[in-house]
Amino acid sequence: MSVSETDSEVSARLEFEQAQRSEGWKLLRGLLRDQRRNLVIGGVIGITWAAFKVAIPQITKFAINDGIEKNGPLLKWALIIAGLGVLTGILSGFRRYVAFRESRWAETLLRERLFSHVLGLNIGYHDKAQTGQLMSRASSDLMQIQAFIVMIPITLSNVIQLFAVATILFITDPVLAIVAMLPLPFVNLSARRFSNRIHPISIAVQAEQAQLANVVEESVSGVRVVKGFGAEQVQFDKLEKEADDIFGEAMKAAKIRSNFLPAIDVLPALGAVGVLGVGGHRVLSGQLSIGDLVAFNVYLTLLVWPLRNIGMIVALGQRAAAALVRIHEVLSTTSEITDPEVAKTLPHSVTSRLGAIKFDHVEFGYDSALPVLRNFNLEVAAGESIAIVGATGSGKSTVARLLLRFYDTNSGHVFLDGIDIRKLKLRDLRQQIGVVFEETVLFNDTVSSNISFAKPNAAHADLERAAKLAGAHDFIMQLPSGYETIIGERGFSLSGGQRQRIAIARAIISDPRVLVLDDATSAVDPSKEGEIRDAMRTVMSGRTTIVIAHRPGTIALAERVVFIDNSTIAAIGKHEELVANNARYREVLASMELAKTAQSQMVLK
Repeated sequence: MSVSETDSEVSARLEFEQAQRSEGWKLLRGLLRDQRRNLVIGGVIGITWAAFKVAIPQITKFAINDGIEKNGPLLKWALIIAGLGVLTGILSGFRRYVAFRESRWAETLLRERLFSHVLGLNIGYHDKAQTGQLMSRASSDLMQIQAFIVMIPITLSNVIQLFAVATILFITDPVLAIVAMLPLPFVNLSARRFSNRIHPISIAVQAEQAQLANVVEESVSGVRVVKGFGAEQVQFDKLEKEADDIFGEAMKAAKIRSNFLPAIDVLPALGAVGVLGVGGHRVLSGQLSIGDLVAFNVYLTLLVWPLRNIGMIVALGQRAAAALVRIHEVLSTTSEITDPEVAKTLPHSVTSRLGAIKFDHVEFGYDSALPVLRNFNLEVAAGESIAIVGATGSGKSTVARLLLRFYDTNSGHVFLDGIDIRKLKLRDLRQQIGVVFEETVLFNDTVSSNISFAKPNAAHADLERAAKLAGAHDFIMQLPSGYETIIGERGFSLSGGQRQRIAIARAIISDPRVLVLDDATSAVDPSKEGEIRDAMRTVMSGRTTIVIAHRPGTIALAERVVFIDNSTIAAIGKHEELVANNARYREVLASMELAKTAQSQMVLK
């Protein structure tokens, strides 16, 4: 507790943590409820296993009393014990198989649910969320839950074994049973104290693992930047710090385990010492047979693993609880951008063009106190192309993001073909808008799979048509396997211009009614810019297009230019007209060109 933290703050924090933990366990119970049938089967197998396991010492007692003391048929008893041993082994295998199968299935279901939920969250959430943290929840946290679930059927059979052994001991000799079972309450007390101590450390370890995963993810995904600036040591120092933090928290947990787990081991051994001392005297006095004493000691060994299992399941349970809290933090997050309860459908027409866009008195800011767009009014006719131009941070890309409903306006409305986009299903809206982002992201897959990303079942002829429109077909055919060439992670095996043309083909494969080109030539070598513009000119023909650009050659592709300045539309007209008549427009273009030149020189250095 920090010095500045008051009692009320501590109470509120503990109450919040308890609420999160309860929600986490509720999540797990709901998950296991769907698997109760198979878990019951695993429990029945475990109970049968426990019955056979507990029967062996009894048979051993009969073998000693009848086969040794009375010269009875030892072979019969030996065969019975061997048979029970074989059955116990078989059931043990089935018990573990069912336990692992159900735990892995629960892990799979939870991972799929988490992944689906993360993909459904709005862009605003992903702007703030760390990728490494999400990866940690989908990997190491789920593994903690799986490790706990796998112990449930095993622990159930061990608990049955524990009660069965205790019952048999009391039936055989109550006095000796009390001596043997006397340490058990202390085992339970140690387990509870261990649970309370290990829980916060478990949360801390998993939080540090998530931070480490974040450093690794950033370093690997940004390896070109790391190497480009010679900053390998910087990233290594970050990883070393996180690794040291994990080591420190893990050693705290190890210290707690080293204090408590030996006690859980030693206490049953004290019961065995008492049985040998008291039981030996009772055998000598004729109150107990040698077979009973041997059975007592065998039963005590059968108590050791279930008692150790208590400590193990408690530790695993606390780790699972910590993991569930972290996973519940994500699953309990609701998306701010959702489908309407009653959705409308976009109009369809075979005789007239579609794709009319209207921004009506739109106000928006990523922080509502700092508006990016104010009183933004714009109409784009179906089939018309416009270029949006403005200084850095003026809100150019924001216009496209609002059209895609990556964000919702603070006030005002956006319409597509006369329908308020908030009245449309997100999937329906976004399938009608093809986007080429400023940063081209391709996937470690074939060229054809990247082009057909939004339309996986597209015919090969459609792929080729889209590639030809984007000016990509010729270079694709020169790749080692043509359209089936694996292009590597993020497409870095291709040049910037090649990646951009594949991105353009991906945007037009589904024949969208609106095409958004978000600074599509910014990362392209100037010598290749003309090729990209030719591809853009082809795909823009007859299609509603929003071109976000700063290079004059790209801006000139559009029929009209919308100049954004001071968070609103400052001017609309043709590029040549604005260059001739608007000093502020010329100033913005010049500053952006200067910035681009400086950036290119830094890259060359």
